[in-house]
Amino acid sequence: MPKESAHKVFVEMHKREHEVSMSSTEVSTSFHRIQLSFKRGRNKMSYANIQMFMEKLKQLMYCNDIPVINNPSIICERPQFQILYEELDSTIQTIFNHEDQDLHNFEEVRKVKKRFKAAAEEAEDIVDVFLSTVHCRSNRFFPRSDVFQPSLHLEVAMSSIESIKKEFMTLSIDNMKMDSSLRTDRLQTQSSGTSHTRNSRGSKKLLENVVVGFDRDAEIIRDKLVEDGKHRDVVSIVGMGGIGKTTLANKVFTDPYVVYHFHVRGWVTVSQTYDKRDLLIQVLSSIDDQLELEKATDCQLRAMLHKHLMGKRYLIVIDDIWSIEAWDKSQLFFPDDNTGSRILLTSRLTEVASHAKSHGLIHQLQHLTEEESWKLLCEKAFQEDECPEWLIEPGKQIAKNCHGLPLSVVVMAGVLAKEPRSEDVWLKISCSFHSYIASDEKGCLETIALSYHHLPPHLRDCFLYLGGFPEDYPISSPRLLWLWMAEGFIQEDGSQSLKEIANSYLMDLVDRNLLIISKWYAWGDVRRCKVHDLVRQVCVEKGKEENFFLKIDSPPSNNLCEVITTYKKRRVVTNQEMHIMSPSLPTTPSVQSLLCFTRKTTLTDIISKFFPSFSLLRVLSLEKCRLLYFPPGLALLVHLRYLYIWLSSFPPSICTLWNLQTLIVKTSSSPMVLPSNISNLVNLRHLRCNADLYLPSVGKPLNLEFITKVELGDGVDNFKKCFPRIKELTSTLYSDKEKDFEVLHYLQILTLMGSVEREFRRGAPNLGKNHIRIGFPETLKVLTLVRCGLPWSDMSIIQSLPNLEALILEDNGFEGTLWETGEDQFQRLKVLRLKKLNIKQWKASSINFPCLERLRVVNCVHLEEIPLELGDISTLESIYILNCDASLLVSLQRIRNEQDDVGNYELKIKVDGRKMPSCVSKHDD
Repeated sequence: MPKESAHKVFVEMHKREHEVSMSSTEVSTSFHRIQLSFKRGRNKMSYANIQMFMEKLKQLMYCNDIPVINNPSIICERPQFQILYEELDSTIQTIFNHEDQDLHNFEEVRKVKKRFKAAAEEAEDIVDVFLSTVHCRSNRFFPRSDVFQPSLHLEVAMSSIESIKKEFMTLSIDNMKMDSSLRTDRLQTQSSGTSHTRNSRGSKKLLENVVVGFDRDAEIIRDKLVEDGKHRDVVSIVGMGGIGKTTLANKVFTDPYVVYHFHVRGWVTVSQTYDKRDLLIQVLSSIDDQLELEKATDCQLRAMLHKHLMGKRYLIVIDDIWSIEAWDKSQLFFPDDNTGSRILLTSRLTEVASHAKSHGLIHQLQHLTEEESWKLLCEKAFQEDECPEWLIEPGKQIAKNCHGLPLSVVVMAGVLAKEPRSEDVWLKISCSFHSYIASDEKGCLETIALSYHHLPPHLRDCFLYLGGFPEDYPISSPRLLWLWMAEGFIQEDGSQSLKEIANSYLMDLVDRNLLIISKWYAWGDVRRCKVHDLVRQVCVEKGKEENFFLKIDSPPSNNLCEVITTYKKRRVVTNQEMHIMSPSLPTTPSVQSLLCFTRKTTLTDIISKFFPSFSLLRVLSLEKCRLLYFPPGLALLVHLRYLYIWLSSFPPSICTLWNLQTLIVKTSSSPMVLPSNISNLVNLRHLRCNADLYLPSVGKPLNLEFITKVELGDGVDNFKKCFPRIKELTSTLYSDKEKDFEVLHYLQILTLMGSVEREFRRGAPNLGKNHIRIGFPETLKVLTLVRCGLPWSDMSIIQSLPNLEALILEDNGFEGTLWETGEDQFQRLKVLRLKKLNIKQWKASSINFPCLERLRVVNCVHLEEIPLELGDISTLESIYILNCDASLLVSLQRIRNEQDDVGNYELKIKVDGRKMPSCVSKHDD
């Protein structure tokens, strides 16, 4: 159909005016009805990416404040965007406006849904290719016309969507009811499996690793590590994957006597690929997490490690080492200077352990007994509850079928914890185990695969995505959630934010024991997580089976760039270098996500040279590849939602990427000056940089929700003008400026940092008392103050915040030797962390902190005591003290004794990593 005729048909079908003009901020409010459909369909096949496409269509129809799309060629196609939007909306209402038990999981319906999803993706590709064509032509770049045409043709895609909707409506569902209430119960349980309101810490039990059956093993290894002997010795734990080597090593590593015996303890996970720099950074970070390591050279890192270890009795855990060569290289970094140091090594290979120490202790880890397996299953599946009597028999059979492999037990417990406590359901799961032989790794993989099949549909893509990260990769939780959002796995349901829903997905995977939390933020959110090797292997295998991604871990026989474009996968993950070798490549766009984990690559040049193959990219992560400049070709990738890149400066051309939701920039320059046209990034929600960001001016407000280390220039009045919707903010304070955060009505997490060094360069006075006036919003939940030098008298302002849950004061965030809390309360404060303060006296009572759960005091060398009444706080769970004066221990011991006297043995007190023992044993005597 000619373009003019198509337009005429569209206009005749929809006699409407399309001259409505809306701002990009107003667009999102019109999605409530569709969001409710997605909320009802949360446990069905995931279509969040379709709603993301619809939001883009809405912007294309109505937004005139986005320069990239405010183009005559795009504006004239608004009738087509309108028709497509309404057809998608109508089809979604038809397919999803039903309860789960009526439609979900019926084969015919599922096939129709998959076809609808494919048709919507095809329509999105057509729209995106058209938008790329217009943008390229506007920048005088003319890709091949057989694919990139300057007109929009949606007739075939529209016809396909309409046909699918009609087919769905003709399906008879009367005879497709659930065959038993058991299935309904299970689906309802799954539907409640993802809680959107739970605290990310989960239950108290989740904070502690449940370790069953390793007591004797831990005792043997601990005794060997601390025995007499001046020379550096090596102790090895050997066993198959999933048998608990790392768990046992961690149990020994954190044993109180081991902590006391060794001056320094460090941990490194080597995995199958040895990387010297990564090893040095891991060990140093585990020894001291405050070290600045990113910009250090390899020689500097080695010197730093040598300084930390030389002359001290150290314990280093080298976890998951796979080769003799890796051992030979890594052991060179750990000196043997007759101090009684030890290396604890874990490996699947006995030959590696034997080579490391031919006559040393090689501890072969055995499988759990049936009794230990059952105990572990109960601990994980029921937490602190007792197993109901009617589940004991099928439960024991399930534990027995795991054949003593801890990972199998833990994964099965994750499945059972999400199922109804019904004997029939457990018997069915028990019977499904008969075809599995879980005594080897293959059987364990099948067990994990069973857990995958029990995942609700909305979690499956999130789970498979974990297979894209390298083995033993420390996954940043915020970045993982942002990636999930950019991929279209998460959809706002009208009542909660994307972050809250994504976080609940993450915690659901944690609850199912498919994801391991490795580090927390001080306020209780997950900071980093990791995936067990075998769980990751299942992610990879299932991902390949379902064409979820193309994963390239070893050099292919053909040119890597040709492999990527030939396979036509939506997602590509690689840790291999790419070079421009092929004179021509297929021009059909296919790749939508590209994650590269190698340090050296010409990938950006390849994207620029062969743009047609990558024009639909939505996710581009180049986190290890340092670029000297921003390649012009990347500015053409207008569909990017997530970009992680190394840059020396922030180019204005990056602001043409109007779809960007997340931008992560690494640089060796500081500060990074933001261009004035950054407000063109109307969809940008997250901006992170390892250096300070400087915003000299801004044309209009940004829709950012997260930004790090930002300083406003003279051309910007206040934060409200720049970031009216900001939720997480890190900012630098200067004494000559007043900061009023009170007007930021969405702000929840705030970090303020004073900078003496930069103040000196600017010629302003140092930060000090009475130099800064600050107002805080009532929405604030987490406040961190670093080098602010505020007087303790100003603490009353913070005490009055009604929703504050975590307060972190570091490096003289407050200044002065006396902190007297008075009669005011921290109404909801749960976490208090004091680090490197010059405080000597702290006067407080339990009345001041009615909800306090965790107190952490680090490097407050002048503090004389902890207020004794804090021990009487009923909610207090732990006190952690590190590198403080010995006089502080007297007050801690008094708190310990007083709490023991009233039976509060649950209060945990740790000093320099060692647990302060309860005196309950004395009472028993």
